[in-house]
Amino acid sequence: MTSSYRLQAATGIHRGDREYQQDQVLLMPHPRVPGCVLGVVADGMGGRSGGRKASDQVMLTARQLFEHFDPDTEDCEQLLRSIVHEAHTVIRLTAISTEQEPHSTLAAFVVLPSGCCHCLHSGDSRLYHYHGRQLLFRSKDHSYVQALTDRGDLTEEQARHHPQANILLGCLGTETPPMLAHHMIERLQPGDALMACTDGLWHYFSNQEMGAVLDGLPPREATEFLIDKARARAAGRGDNLSLAVLKLTALPEK
Repeated sequence: MTSSYRLQAATGIHRGDREYQQDQVLLMPHPRVPGCVLGVVADGMGGRSGGRKASDQVMLTARQLFEHFDPDTEDCEQLLRSIVHEAHTVIRLTAISTEQEPHSTLAAFVVLPSGCCHCLHSGDSRLYHYHGRQLLFRSKDHSYVQALTDRGDLTEEQARHHPQANILLGCLGTETPPMLAHHMIERLQPGDALMACTDGLWHYFSNQEMGAVLDGLPPREATEFLIDKARARAAGRGDNLSLAVLKLTALPEK
């Protein structure tokens, strides 16, 4: 990545109106490689302790594998897939040993020093890529209402408010292997923004609203604004929510 622009990043997390927090978020620079960054959100499910154990396991696995990752010699997509499969395996073992049913979604991105970015998700936590206010990519949920939307039975707006919006077709910790979707951005540009977030956040915004906020505010202010607005729109019925935001900002010419 050239020195003419820089990365700005922030995370946000809120318990919402739930009794306990099952979301987790991680935004981590590589310990040895400048310009290499990992972002992850996970939405745990399965009772108070089960869901938190699942999302904790996603974060632990992600941190451990990323610390040992060598971007010069190893494949970035494989890193993300390994995070999912290793976390899924441990969550399944936890379910067997404790007789709980812990599950977790995952949405993650890795930015490489070259500006290349790999994204991977499972479940209904989402990844967004904007340039300015323009939406370039949004991940598709592994959910019942997404399947109805893809079939043409629902609009995106109807899907956001569907009573069965929380039914997932795949995630980590289930008996079947997790559903995965990978996306690659060949090179990020100044003015680009990436966001990973759980459904407790994206549920309350249109793509256009999200783009306006990410374009208009620095990452820290954007995360605070989105959380505050989601909390207001939830009107006392809000889920846990978490997000990780990364922006590529052009440096002023000397």
